[in-house]
Order: sequence, then C-alpha cells, then structure tokens
Amino acid sequence: MTIRRSGHVALIGRPNTGKSTLLNRLVGMPLSITADRPQTTRHRILGLLVHGDAQIAFVDSPGFQTLRTNPLNRLLNRTAHSVARQADVVVLVARVAGPRGAASAATAGSSAGGGETRGLVAADLQALKLAEDGQPVILALNAIDLLQNPNAALPVMARVAAQAEFAAIVPISARTGAGLDALLSTIVERLPEQGAIYDAGQATDRSERFLAAEIIREKLFRLLGAELPYESTVVIDRFEQAGELRRIAASIVVERRSHKPIVLGPGGERIKRIGTTARVDMERLFDARVHLTVWVRVRKGWAQDEARLRSYGYE
Repeated sequence: MTIRRSGHVALIGRPNTGKSTLLNRLVGMPLSITADRPQTTRHRILGLLVHGDAQIAFVDSPGFQTLRTNPLNRLLNRTAHSVARQADVVVLVARVAGPRGAASAATAGSSAGGGETRGLVAADLQALKLAEDGQPVILALNAIDLLQNPNAALPVMARVAAQAEFAAIVPISARTGAGLDALLSTIVERLPEQGAIYDAGQATDRSERFLAAEIIREKLFRLLGAELPYESTVVIDRFEQAGELRRIAASIVVERRSHKPIVLGPGGERIKRIGTTARVDMERLFDARVHLTVWVRVRKGWAQDEARLRSYGYE
C-alpha cells in the first residue's frame, strides 16, 4: 500500500482523561499502561497505525498538571510540552462526563444520567496551552459511553466551542471505541502529504526492555491502588534474550524504607502477584517465554534528583 499522508499526532490533556486508553484502542495493542491513578503515564509512548493510505504516529504524553511541583512532575510536564510542540496534529483529550455518580466542583453543566456533562475545566485549558506552534488542535471529548442520552454531548460541544478554538470537536469513547472512525478521519485530513516516516510493520519505537518496565509499573499501580507511594518507579537491571526466552531482572524503586513492606505485602504476596501478572503480559506482548525476577529497593530522594531521574529513563 502506498502511504500518501503521515505525521505525528500528540495526545495531550490533564491526568486521567483517557489518553493511554485511547492510544491502546487506536493501535490495537497495550503499549501505554493504564490505571486509576493520576499520572500513570510518565514517558513519551509512540504507537503506529496505518489507516487507509495514511501512517499515523500517535504519541501519548504524561498528563499535564500543576498540583505537584517537584522535579519529577516538572520533568513530566516538560515531556508533555515537547510531545505537543513536535507534533503535526494535536489531540486534546478531555472528558465529556465525569466518573459515574461522582460530583465535581469544576463541572460546568448539568447531570445527564450516568455521569456529569461539562465544559472544559481550568486544567483542560492549561493543557491546551501545550500546543503553541500553530498545529491544528482536535478536541476528543471522551467518555460518551457514560451518558445515558448521547444527545447530552451536543450542548457540551457548544460550550467548549465557545471556550477555545478547535479544528474539530469529536465525541468519543476510548473504552468502547465509539466515535474513533470519525476521529481518525478528522486526523488524516490534517496530516502532511508525504510518504511513510516509519518502517512498515513497526508498532512502536520503544524497546522490549522499556516495555517490560512499563508493564511491571502498571501492575504495581493496579495492585496497590491508593496504597502505592507516588514516588515509586521501575528499573530494569538485566534484560537478556536467548532465542524465545527473555531473562529479566527488575527493581521497584521506592523513596522510604516504610514503603518497602507496602510493595512486598504480607509474606511477599504482593510482589509475587506483581511479578506473575507482569510476566503473563510480557509473554503475550513479546510472544516469548519470560523468566522474571522483581526486587524492591529503597533510593532515598530519587524523585527529587533530576540526574537520578534521567538515569532511570525519564526524558
């Protein structure tokens, strides 16, 4: 197939709006980790999709936020800004509805049953400022599946159109896939006319080593939930490939000694579950057998040290 349009498409927005779920749904594989915790995504994640005669390089980014101002979050915000600045098209992902049954002081609008409909909140508008080089910005209004009446999205679209100027506004559900064909068509129309910028069949520019660390971090986020210390990360100590076998040793890094037993769990039960579920996902993604060893290590102040952050792979 001849590629006639191609380019980079940045997925930006505040934390927990569904950017990573959207990337995974679009490319058809779990490249970007997801969990019900703010700022689960901490790196630039690229996923490639061929749609018709277009090659689209989607780039997921950390959620832009201003609540925490430590070195880790400043680095994440800079990553989000870089992703948006270098893109040909920007997709701002915002929620058309809040969590089912939840209330929000930032909501602008009325209840529509099964979730609140809203305009853009201040954090959405702050994230929108990441796109500053004149690229077309498409607003993807996510979570329409939470609306009992799909028409409830229409007044929200009118409100947000009055709040900011967008190349297009597309209601979607990253969870169910609703509206994604319309979103893709809207994106393709705005891509540069040029040939493919990545090799045919390539899914991402990230290595298996990087993806292994992300898979472990996802299990850490999902299994510990609210108990998980925010200042925790995963480092791959060893990654060896021998035919269809991957031998991987990884460390979960926490800042305080008191955090270590939280990750280990009673009798080491939690760390075993993290390792087992991560190994299963790695074997599925890599299509290979995986021997995985996971440790917990204490590195005091790692999230406050930019040199240490960069050594751990933060961009």
